[in-house]
Amino acid sequence: MAFALRDQLQSQLQSEVRATVLGHLQRGGSPTPFDRILATQYGIRAAELVLAGEFNRMVTMQSGQFVSIPLADVAHQHRLVTEDAPLMHAARQLGLCLGETQ
Repeated sequence: MAFALRDQLQSQLQSEVRATVLGHLQRGGSPTPFDRILATQYGIRAAELVLAGEFNRMVTMQSGQFVSIPLADVAHQHRLVTEDAPLMHAARQLGLCLGETQ
């Protein structure tokens, strides 16, 4: 999709257009074996949903099991992270900017 869009835009613009497919870069590094296996498991379950004609659902892991839930159950919802969450503490210890003033 990115490359098709790039080709369409390139013919209409005077500047170079590049396509980037983030993949593992979006997550922040090279995929580990765990990442690859997990992605494969999600992909298999998603393909099974399509084959079963179950649309408008997403695959999720709950209690170590892959299940599907209706997209309507998660659309337009936010999962907020509290200030005292362990990941917030870890991020601060790593010196990550979280938009806080010091």
